Amino acid sequence: MLKNRFREILEKREQFVYTVELVPGRGSKGKTHDDVLDLANKASQGGLIHAMSITDNPGGHPALTPGVLGVEIARMGIDPIVHFTCKDKNRNEIESILYGLDRIGIRNLLAMTGDFPLYGFEGKTKPVFDLDSVQLLHLITKMNEGLQIDARAPGGGRILPPTRMFKGCAVSPFKQLESETLAQYFKLWKKVQAGADFVITQVGFDARKFDELLRYMRHLDIKVPVLGNVYILNFPVARVMNRNAVPGCVVTDQLFRICEEESKAPDKGKTARLIRAAKLIAVLRGIGYNGVHIGGPNLKYEDIEWVIGKSIELSGIWPSLVSEFDYPQPGGFYLYEKDNNTGLNADNLTGRKSSPGKSTGYALMRFFHHLVFAADAPFYKPVCSFFKKVNGTRLEGVLTELEYWIKFVSSGCRRCGDCALADIAFLCPQSQCPKFLLNGQCGGSSEGWCEVFPGKRRCIFVRAYDRLKAFGEEGSLRGTYIRPRHWELDQTSSWANYFLGRDHNVEKCNGKPQGRP
Repeated sequence: MLKNRFREILEKREQFVYTVELVPGRGSKGKTHDDVLDLANKASQGGLIHAMSITDNPGGHPALTPGVLGVEIARMGIDPIVHFTCKDKNRNEIESILYGLDRIGIRNLLAMTGDFPLYGFEGKTKPVFDLDSVQLLHLITKMNEGLQIDARAPGGGRILPPTRMFKGCAVSPFKQLESETLAQYFKLWKKVQAGADFVITQVGFDARKFDELLRYMRHLDIKVPVLGNVYILNFPVARVMNRNAVPGCVVTDQLFRICEEESKAPDKGKTARLIRAAKLIAVLRGIGYNGVHIGGPNLKYEDIEWVIGKSIELSGIWPSLVSEFDYPQPGGFYLYEKDNNTGLNADNLTGRKSSPGKSTGYALMRFFHHLVFAADAPFYKPVCSFFKKVNGTRLEGVLTELEYWIKFVSSGCRRCGDCALADIAFLCPQSQCPKFLLNGQCGGSSEGWCEVFPGKRRCIFVRAYDRLKAFGEEGSLRGTYIRPRHWELDQTSSWANYFLGRDHNVEKCNGKPQGRP
């Protein structure tokens, strides 16, 4: 396969990078695939585009696997970026596919949790989500280093040949609530710590939010390159996004009305949306993005080429264009105070709203955790010794049932045997998050609501943030990497597994826990 031009250019940071998003259709053949490949071929010949990204079952609908098109696109002489999600695959399938991609030379990945799966063969499909995006990045990093086979597996202890994956991640600064915004940024920190090599934003049109992300990354000394998402928005898609029907994509009422007016033009708003895209690219270049990720419905290469050319013309006047991307959400949270001179942000943090009231139930669970379960708790060592004595006896079975009913009533326990309640403010990800996420909020939440149950169920990490903020501990959501669930512990006692050092915490009963990475 070709040298990885996309990686080389992005790592050198000497050029402004352009990538284009392609959306395959369903089936192995058809006009959608032909159009996608035609666009990629023209981009390869044009020389302006550095990589073509290929989505992985976007919106939760089945489509042609991106790796197949990636091979065809690479043969055209342009680098593919394969979107890689966790919604349809368990960890073993993920590993197999990743090694397959590395073998055929497809090494640029955008690692994501993925949209919740929807309609498939004879009904809605089963969601998998065995790993989340942070765990996926951690796995790929280990594969790049040389993955060591589990000692219990055939060939245990052997180190596999290292891969050469260049792995990106996504982030959405376009969240309405403080809890959502900070949850996204906390998870970004985890993704970078897990090995993300670059970042691509989700879809939004608020210049202050684009600027906010860069300021936050500088604040935490996160130095990976960032591409801003520039979506060429037509009216039909604006209507869908305005209804929050596309996870992670934000189109405010104000922008929707503008698109509606533009659609009344003889060209259905085409000129206006292309100019908007060019202006946004100019702004993103000006505020310090390393490149842009261009997407949109029914894109033609000629239009993309025009947009890029126009953006270069406008680059000298980008500060005057910032005001055209002032699309705040109602009551929307900004991490930094506004700089009225630039229309962007100052370096001063905004005053946060007062902490929500302390939940009695949460306070009670914290009390018992610090009494018994924390490594420095007064009853930690005695309880460790107790579980050693009852391990494998009939009493252990009785305690398992007692534990289940206590946690079922308090948290909707599913008997996973590898409890993460203490990691997420005593909210159960197995029963209260449809994606079973452990390391932070997905990009699909909107206005604090779960992507899968909008208007019915609050995002578990929004709730966790609010619970922790009442105790001044909301920052703890950033600091802990939570390992994947241990499925061999399913339907067993998580208390016993915790105190005997069998769960994801890897705690030891000598009072000196190994800790979480």
